[in-house]
Amino acid sequence: MEKQNVLNAEKATLSLMVSLYCQDKHGQKQGLCEECIELEAYAHQRLERCQFLPEKPACAKCPVHCYKPHYRNQVREVMRYAGPRMLTRAPGAAFRHLWLLIKPDSPRVKQIRSRKEKQDEFARNPRDL
Repeated sequence: MEKQNVLNAEKATLSLMVSLYCQDKHGQKQGLCEECIELEAYAHQRLERCQFLPEKPACAKCPVHCYKPHYRNQVREVMRYAGPRMLTRAPGAAFRHLWLLIKPDSPRVKQIRSRKEKQDEFARNPRDL
């Protein structure tokens, strides 16, 4: 049940961010434009497959980047725009998202991050290890 609650909250926050972005940047009065519908659907799909639920970190802090580069850039742009505006339009969601950015990593996230750091170090200096 906790996993579903976290998933629903993450989807709602993401949808809110996409909606704020689409209204202000694409001039949508109601609903989303085609581009934002596609982005929202893709992001929801990625959230449903997140291996870290229910201890999911904010995507910006995640050691696994599961978005395709194009979508990752789009979501980054949406979040940079909508994040600060959520403080006035949806303060509860904004504070929940801020908590995800500052909370300590779960043991699973720490394990994956450590493994990736070792792989990156080996890739940079294969002879040193």
